[in-house]
Amino acid sequence: MDAVISFLYPLVTSYRAFVEIVSESSRIFSGESLQLRCSIPDAYMSTWSFLWFRGSNQLPQTGETIRLWNVKVKESGKFSCQGARETDMGTIKTKPSPPVEISVDGGWAILYAPPHPFLVGETMNLTCRLRVNRPVHETILYRNGVEVMRQNGSILHFYLTDATLEDSGMYSCRASWDVRRQTLSVISAATQVHVLEVLSEPMLEIVAESVNMRTDQMKLICHVQYNARAPAPPINYYFYKNNIRLGTATSENHDVVRRAPGWYSCRAKVPLLGLFRWSEAKPFGKVAEIQLPPRPHVRSYMPLAPAESPPEHILTAAAHVTRPQLSTETHAVKELTEDSTHSLVPH
Repeated sequence: MDAVISFLYPLVTSYRAFVEIVSESSRIFSGESLQLRCSIPDAYMSTWSFLWFRGSNQLPQTGETIRLWNVKVKESGKFSCQGARETDMGTIKTKPSPPVEISVDGGWAILYAPPHPFLVGETMNLTCRLRVNRPVHETILYRNGVEVMRQNGSILHFYLTDATLEDSGMYSCRASWDVRRQTLSVISAATQVHVLEVLSEPMLEIVAESVNMRTDQMKLICHVQYNARAPAPPINYYFYKNNIRLGTATSENHDVVRRAPGWYSCRAKVPLLGLFRWSEAKPFGKVAEIQLPPRPHVRSYMPLAPAESPPEHILTAAAHVTRPQLSTETHAVKELTEDSTHSLVPH
């Protein structure tokens, strides 16, 4: 049942709206079109009208879907929607949707990356999209302005295997082609790419005082960030005192143990992925600096398959492409950052 907030303002429900990008990507060239859809999970299948916003400004469109035609760079922004319907008690509105950022690029190249972060060990797949359809003879991928991969031919896809945390950064791409005996070169704006660990280093918390525990007990909590793709394999937790395991593995990240001085730690393990990480040992009570027994070798990640496997013909074409030594070579190019009225610059 819808909850009443105030009789002086529109009623607010517990429902929340969500924006879905119907088009291929949230990054498009100026002059192109984009379609968005507003959805409201509602088990009662109520009839809703829709309000659309760019930032804090309400848009004139009121349908479930809106299409932005011939967009301009200035129309970039964060789009959100909200559902509304009339009842006997007045107008009821949903909670606003989380905003979706739309970027309109006025240049001649866009570097596409998946909307989700990559994970350590995965293959990073990035695509350089051009405004014009030309037979490209070379593409270059940059991270933080430094070249990391160069490819010959009309290959606009880049695949970097075995991603590491150091692969996070601002990426851009350059494409070159020949027209009338001249080489034209364009470069994309930089886009942020994140790489996360599948399993972060755990942090142990010791809770010594709680109304739910006896005075001779304390609670160990193993905090860890687990970033595996859905469906994520189960994760197990182990707790240790002086590197000696306390009890058996548990699927819960906490355990209640007997209160006693010592050095405590925890270990998070994903058996199906062969991953495990240890926390730093944490003292409780009056303990001396002691030499703890050695731990097994820590394995923080393993190579993972790409989130989306590249097409077979792309794998064949890129089979001999490897990451070169980082180079600070510079390239003369005029960056195209405004609307598509710019002309290409030969070099």
